[in-house]
Amino acid sequence: MATAFVIYGVLMFLGGIFGFVKAGSKASLIMGIISGILIFAGAALLGSAYTTGRAILTFTSFILSGVFGIRLFKTRKFMPSGMLLALSLIASFLAVQLFVSGG
Repeated sequence: MATAFVIYGVLMFLGGIFGFVKAGSKASLIMGIISGILIFAGAALLGSAYTTGRAILTFTSFILSGVFGIRLFKTRKFMPSGMLLALSLIASFLAVQLFVSGG
């Protein structure tokens, strides 16, 4: 399961870089880096006995789902907001499953 979150983190990280390169958006760069680091940290902490990793992943994926949902509503364009919303919703579902199962 950690592999799925690492891939999600890489996509968020690269998405921030892509947003900066394509549109010059410093906000995308900063938020992509921050969200990628949070997702990597959550995935790294999944093996520990603490719920910290699961909480980080759940919180981050829910926040990103909200952000991309708002962007999709405003722009009405599937790319990139809709695609990232779909990925974030899947990550949210997986994070909640981890959190509930304790695993």
